[in-house]
Amino acid sequence: MIEHLSIPRGTLTLAADLHLPDNVDRTQPHPLIVLSTPGSSVKEQIGANYAVALARRGIAAITFDPAYQGQSSGEPRDLEDPYRRGEDISYVIDEVTTLDMIDAERIGTLGICAGGGYAVHTARTDHRIKAVGTVVASNIGAAWRAGSAPNGPAAALDELAAARSAHVAAGTVERANWLPDTPEDAVALGITDIDSTQAIAFYRTPRGSHERSTNRRLSRSDSLLMGYDAFHLVDPLLTQPLQVIIAGRKGNTGQYEAGMALWEMAPNPVDLLIVDGAGHYEMYDEAEYVDQAVDRLSTFYNQNL
Repeated sequence: MIEHLSIPRGTLTLAADLHLPDNVDRTQPHPLIVLSTPGSSVKEQIGANYAVALARRGIAAITFDPAYQGQSSGEPRDLEDPYRRGEDISYVIDEVTTLDMIDAERIGTLGICAGGGYAVHTARTDHRIKAVGTVVASNIGAAWRAGSAPNGPAAALDELAAARSAHVAAGTVERANWLPDTPEDAVALGITDIDSTQAIAFYRTPRGSHERSTNRRLSRSDSLLMGYDAFHLVDPLLTQPLQVIIAGRKGNTGQYEAGMALWEMAPNPVDLLIVDGAGHYEMYDEAEYVDQAVDRLSTFYNQNL
């Protein structure tokens, strides 16, 4: 059962889907999980897969499009600002805690991929969040800095600054691809590693694509991502119970290393699940792996909310 919500975010609005268990008792307050989704995705993709699975296990969950993306408002389009992505979560909590059927003292988050880092970063300072779950969490800032070779992140920032100034002077806006637009484009570019090809197989084919997932990122986002650290001050600020779920196969997304680092630094780690055989993008929609994750998450939330 899905209810569509429009959530105020200052002068903007966030488009959200509230996923409710069938036959939910609206006269009683219920716990709620706020989903924070991967970069480039919209609420109908990975977030919906996990929200539906949680609702089927009796736990309400809400997915939303970040500001500047999907059905949410905001200009310029396709901005990926990690700080605003975190603020989006708090604005969603502002709204849902006004609903009679939601227990404001039992709000949890679930962050997936880059959304895992955003959820952790937000929960450090928004302690209305009482429990934090992550699936293949990424520290997107660390990933961006690591990918800035050959000359390092400082040189990359110099190049980004010059490019932004050039586009301002020309009155143009630059957008970059998150991924090649088609599997054929990936072959032409010589992309063969398993994580990249699985990402393209999910996002850029009918398997997981969505018309509002543009596969474009406003280029001015990159300097913001370069300076971001999703796990800054996790110790000592992230005092909430933490569930970390990692895909067992290491790869180029860094999710295994990021998940283990988060597990080691968090003050209150409760449960760690390593899903044997799974890769990063297989955790998005393959039932064998998603069910393992959501079964464990359901236990975690039921015990800690």
